[in-house]
Amino acid sequence: MSSALALRPRGRRPDEMRDLSIVYERLDRVDGSARFGFGSTKSLSSVSGPIEVRPTHENPSQATLDIQIRPLAAIAGTDSKALATTLKSIFAPALFLSHHPRTLVQVVGQALCGTESGSGSGSAGRGWNASLTASLVNATAAAFVNAGSVPMKGAVCAVAVGRLASGSGEPILVLDPEEEELSRLAGSGCFAFLFSATLQTPATGSRDTPPCSLLWTNYTTAAPFDTIELAKARALAEHGARQVWLALKESVGRLGKPLVPKVEVKSEAEDAPSAMEVDDKKVEI
Repeated sequence: MSSALALRPRGRRPDEMRDLSIVYERLDRVDGSARFGFGSTKSLSSVSGPIEVRPTHENPSQATLDIQIRPLAAIAGTDSKALATTLKSIFAPALFLSHHPRTLVQVVGQALCGTESGSGSGSAGRGWNASLTASLVNATAAAFVNAGSVPMKGAVCAVAVGRLASGSGEPILVLDPEEEELSRLAGSGCFAFLFSATLQTPATGSRDTPPCSLLWTNYTTAAPFDTIELAKARALAEHGARQVWLALKESVGRLGKPLVPKVEVKSEAEDAPSAMEVDDKKVEI
């Protein structure tokens, strides 16, 4: 444990995440929007729909799910389009798209950070790291909750798990690797879970969270790994995903507080014209 504390920035434990932030942006011309961040790793997502769909993309049995991913700078490259396809495969099983056939549900995701290591830097970068991918998944899930126009089977929560090499030979799995750790990682991956009370899977973990099932992961390492390491990575990711779910649940409580507009109330004496405002020359008899 002491070696892991020495390897991680600011002495974080292997199972400790950075501070979570969820902000509902209230963007115009969309049904829902949210910004999610693991520390400084942040993403913004918006949801529009169900809306009218073009005849070429119309599906008679369910709504068409369209996801577009935009990097921090430059134009969307192959990595952004591949990530959009991944997010579509993650959220399609979590939505009741059959409730709105012949319509369109559009999601636009935006990276709010980017460096030379490939953190959403577009075509010039080297892809999207696992932590930024997880923040984008969570921002999209929060945007769907904010919209409320598309029925969902549950909440999708994602976290990243990294693999650090140690002197003892056994790798150390760390939760939510940040930018400073990317260069020293021997492997990493994003884990996306679906939390729903309707799942038949046995509840493992806290009673404060519903059962969950793994939807998708891209965990990979430079060296070969076995199923035991993958199971440990999944268990660590599930521990972090439950914290994300609790943060999402807490943020929903803030949605119920409407903004109270400032209203000026004038008395009848102020609204009625005074005797001094009457011009006798303009009065017709």
